[in-house]
Parts: sequence; C-alpha cells; structure tokens
Amino acid sequence: MGFFYISLFMGTILLFFVNVYWLGINLYFYAANGLDWLLQGQSFIESIYGSVYLRWILFADLIWLCVTLLFAFQRKHYKTDPDLHYLKYDPIQNKKICVILPTYNEEKNVASVVKDFLSQKYVSQVIVVDNHSEDDTVQIAKNNGAVVVEKLKNTGFTDSCIRGFSEALKTNLNIITICDCDQTFSAYDLEKMVPFLDNCDTVIGTRQIQVLSEIGNQNSTFYIWGNLFLAKLMQIKYFSLKHIGIVDLSDVGCTYRCFSRQSLEKILPNLQATLKNKQNRRLNFSPIALLMTMISIENDLRIVEVPITFKKRSGVSKSQAEKKSNGIKYGLNYLWLILSR
Repeated sequence: MGFFYISLFMGTILLFFVNVYWLGINLYFYAANGLDWLLQGQSFIESIYGSVYLRWILFADLIWLCVTLLFAFQRKHYKTDPDLHYLKYDPIQNKKICVILPTYNEEKNVASVVKDFLSQKYVSQVIVVDNHSEDDTVQIAKNNGAVVVEKLKNTGFTDSCIRGFSEALKTNLNIITICDCDQTFSAYDLEKMVPFLDNCDTVIGTRQIQVLSEIGNQNSTFYIWGNLFLAKLMQIKYFSLKHIGIVDLSDVGCTYRCFSRQSLEKILPNLQATLKNKQNRRLNFSPIALLMTMISIENDLRIVEVPITFKKRSGVSKSQAEKKSNGIKYGLNYLWLILSR
C-alpha cells in the first residue's frame, strides 16, 4: 500500500506541474504571437492541436485517471463492516477519566493546568510525565494533586506520551485523555469530547475553527493550510468510495484527544512497536499525534474529530514548530509517514 500510494501521489504532483507548465508556456506564446496567428486565420486551439507534447501529456493524464479510478473502485467496500465501521451506541458506564500531561520545564503552567483538569467532571486522576525538567515542574505538579512520573533523562515528548499511556492503563480508569501542558488547550472541552465516546473509540480535537481560536496563537496561515493538506491526504489514504473516507480530518497534529480504555489497550502495543523500529528513530517529537490517528484507523477504531478551543501558548515552545524552517521539517516528516506507512 505504501509504495502504491507514494507512486500515485508523486504521479499526481508531477502531472499537475507538467499540465500547468505546458498550459502556461502555450498561453505565453499565444499572448506573444496570437495576433499573427489570428491574421493567418489560426485559432489558439488549432495552434496546439497537432502538438506532440500535448498528445503525450493527454496520454499520461489518461493513465493517471484510470489508475485513480481503479484505486477508488477497489475501495468500494473498504472498511464497511457493519459491526466495526458504522453506528454503535455503547455508553461508558461510571465514567472515570485519567489525564496525561507530558511536561518539560513547565513550572509556570503546570499548576494551572493540573487544577483545571482536576476540577472537571469525571476526572479522577492527572498523571504528569516529566521529561527530566530542570525547574520546579515536578514539585509544583505534586503539590497540586498530580501523580508524577519522573524520567531520569530527557527522552523526548513521544516517549513521555507512551510512558503516560502505560501508566494510565495501570489504573482502573476507563477513559484516557492526553493533552499538552502549555495552556493552549482548555480542560472544559472534555465536556464535548467525552460524550462522543458513547458512539466511537477515539475523539480527536481540531484547532482549525477560527471562532474557537484565540488571536495570536501559534497556528500561522502556513501551519493551518499545511495541516489541512496533510489531513486530507491522510483521509484519501484511507479512502472509502461509499462514504468518501472512513474518517473526516482537518488537523493531524493535535495531541488533545480522548480514548476509551479498550481502544488504547488495542493500539498501544502497535504504537510502541512502530516507535521502536530502527527505521523510525527519527520520530521524536511531533509525529506521535499522526501515528496515533493512523494506527487507530488501521485497527478499526471509530474516530470522531471535534472542534476545540485553541489559545496562545504560555512559555517557550519545546518543539519550536512555529519557526517556518522547523514547521517545514515536521511537515515533510508527516508527509513521508502518511505516504510510506
């Protein structure tokens, strides 16, 4: 699947630029010589009708169209099992939420975030997984009621997420939530995310809604459109002809999400195995959100994306993804994972 999808994607991009370049060149020459052609009684269409290049381009376009249609019709029954991919109503009884907060030098934010989550309905425990902070994050988190997992060295955000999931599954709590600790997200959004777990397995937040975003947040225009492009590319990867896609996505990088206990138990071994793969050692910071979504889809988990509030970050970004150079690097990493997996 990975090779085919890469080939289809690269073919699409190549043909797009070939067609645009060819059309642009011909329009340029027609603009420069159009008057002479008209005086000779020759129209723009007639001037290009006999073009050898046009014939080859149209032939390549036809092949691409046939391959694309073949891909689409092969997906006519993709993930359409009534028991796995359609409506279910299975309410979680006696909801108890465990919130995971990966942290690194978050002494200015951790108290507020921990208290905010502990004040929410159904939240029974907050687990702070500290990535060997050099400030007072650990002590402040403990003082405000969090269970703290201290790492002996800085092994990255992704490792903190995996460690947090493992610790959460040691409890008897039936809903696991993960969230950043930089005050960009709001604990009260749990009120609209958790109810969807009665119908699905995983609820993902999307930060793409303007009226739910605080002005000045780190989602620049470049970041928003890049994120949307990658989200739709992933949606096409898991394309289903009958319903367009098994999932509707607009934001691939949002870490704020909720899992039922059973769904997290199902995907965690696969997630751990993927991250331990030597070929994926480069997966250090941002791709964890993307991988969680892809592995969830591949394991037939029902996913719903829900609009959430998004605020300005408090403190310094650890990933520095707001820098355009870093954003491009993360975006290319995301792109490769979507195409190759």
